[in-house]
Amino acid sequence: MTDPLRVLLADDQTLVRTGFRLILGAAGIDVVAEATNGAEAVEAVRRTRPDVVLMDVRMPEMDGLEATRRILAAPEAPHSSRTGQAPLPGRPRVIILTTFDLDRYVYAALSAGASGFLLKDVTPEQLTAAVRTVRTGDALLAPAITRRLVQRFTRHGGESAALHRDLATLTPRELEVLGLLARGLSNAELAARLHLAEATVKTHVARILAKLGLRDRVQAVIVAYETGLVSAGARDSTEAT
Repeated sequence: MTDPLRVLLADDQTLVRTGFRLILGAAGIDVVAEATNGAEAVEAVRRTRPDVVLMDVRMPEMDGLEATRRILAAPEAPHSSRTGQAPLPGRPRVIILTTFDLDRYVYAALSAGASGFLLKDVTPEQLTAAVRTVRTGDALLAPAITRRLVQRFTRHGGESAALHRDLATLTPRELEVLGLLARGLSNAELAARLHLAEATVKTHVARILAKLGLRDRVQAVIVAYETGLVSAGARDSTEAT
């Protein structure tokens, strides 16, 4: 039987936290802690070891971007560790919450390892689906929005935490898969496009992530754009307008 899904809510607005807690609770998802700023979120992750963190960006004391960096940079520790010092938890998945489409910090948060982002006006169904999606190790990719994020921020350097990777380690097939993945194709769409079994596509994606040292598909998309494998203006025929 699958363990209950454990979520931490980090947002300085009480109404947002309350609404999300009620939605998640109704779906059988356990909210194990709440935080009103980034510093509280980092400590709460250490204390409660959630599977997923819903992280606001703009919070007092420490913003969600810095909190995300600290949470995802922490070394993983086994749950069975019993040393004199409290062990750091295994890293959770982080979903960034934004109030309006392209918050300027979201791209940097994704580069730091966040597994995706959601607008705060998300529907209850979308919220619960998102939490369950990242818990399984997948990522939240809205292709059109992700492309706009990359286009807006990769060209300016700025505050983005650029991911530099050598694509020479990839085979021609893996490069092809990465390029299509960056255009937003799902595993099923990749399989159909390349005339491969979906299980084979999953294997290719897993090898790409392993070779490039990436956390998930979101970081793979960022790398594909930042290395020039895919151009920011590229479109794929499967993308809805």
